[in-house]
Amino acid sequence: MGLTSNKVLALAVVLAVVLFAATVWLWPRLARGGVRPVLGRIGLLLATQLALFASVGLAANNSFLFYGSWADLLGQEQDMGAVVDHSAGSKDIRVVGKQAPDVPGASRPSVGGQIQKVVVTGRKSGIDSPAYVYLPPEYFQKEYASSTFPAAVVLTGYPGTAENLLKGLKYPKTAFTQAKEKKMRPMILVMLRPTVAPPRDTECVDVPGGPQTETFFAEDLPKAVSETYRVGTKARNWGFMGNSTGGYCALKIALHHPDRFAAGAGFSAYYKAAEDVTTGDLFRGDDRARKRANLLWSLDHLPQGASSFLVTTSKQGEGNLRGTRDFIRKVKAPARVSSITLESGGHNFNTWNREIPPGLVWMSGRLSAN
Repeated sequence: MGLTSNKVLALAVVLAVVLFAATVWLWPRLARGGVRPVLGRIGLLLATQLALFASVGLAANNSFLFYGSWADLLGQEQDMGAVVDHSAGSKDIRVVGKQAPDVPGASRPSVGGQIQKVVVTGRKSGIDSPAYVYLPPEYFQKEYASSTFPAAVVLTGYPGTAENLLKGLKYPKTAFTQAKEKKMRPMILVMLRPTVAPPRDTECVDVPGGPQTETFFAEDLPKAVSETYRVGTKARNWGFMGNSTGGYCALKIALHHPDRFAAGAGFSAYYKAAEDVTTGDLFRGDDRARKRANLLWSLDHLPQGASSFLVTTSKQGEGNLRGTRDFIRKVKAPARVSSITLESGGHNFNTWNREIPPGLVWMSGRLSAN
């Protein structure tokens, strides 16, 4: 049973209840003096508390999907599985699995679309990263056989997994529903985590002497996808979106690379690269690079391209309200900025699931298929 399985959670809850009942029932017998009764009391209390903490932890993980599997929880590398397909015309993307989205008619790609699990090889950056590619139903329909589609890179926060985007944030299902309701055009989603050099948080920057993460996202990834799927290569064909760290990356890449991405959406984004024990030394004393990674500084000191930005915050519950207002104020033509400001909403999946549907509609309106 998987880490996020409801059966695992139910088992943990039942175990906690049974141990609690056993503690109440057996306590009079264990109230006597002596080594064995004392050890019995310690064992029951310890087992009950461990079961209770496991239940709470599993419930929280099922809600927020901090970890997608037991291997992820234990810090082990995830086995990508055997290659089952290799897309013609591309050397940089290997399809290693296929699955149906959680939508009606998902057994037929032409009705429900398809999610492909892939490995992306970054030729310029030297980075290989797993990802999921959502292909909408129209991609498999005859009338669209020669059509290209707009695409958006979608990133989780740190240290989230790409599975969060499928399960907790429900990007494929939301995109399917919004397109079916004619609120947005069909769009390809390329979903992955910002941690392409795990376990380090590289904040989507090119680290001197280290992972070239910005190059991977800004150059390698769109090139590999365009060579594999029916996606154009112009900036108007591409968008970038994400939450938390992924939101910072989306805004950063769109701001610094308007020639490759026409739009960037940051849900609960922050506006300056984090520097802590998870990132290590990102800039190696390069003050210019550190300033460039501050989006507010970049807006003030670097030329602004024609990219469009969407930023989100809430009046209560988010810590980025002031930074978001500063970002909005600093965006100048030819760039454009839009925003979502909730009355209340914390830094969590519930908040992002209120912002993603209008965010996808906004993104679709800024991109072109041709």
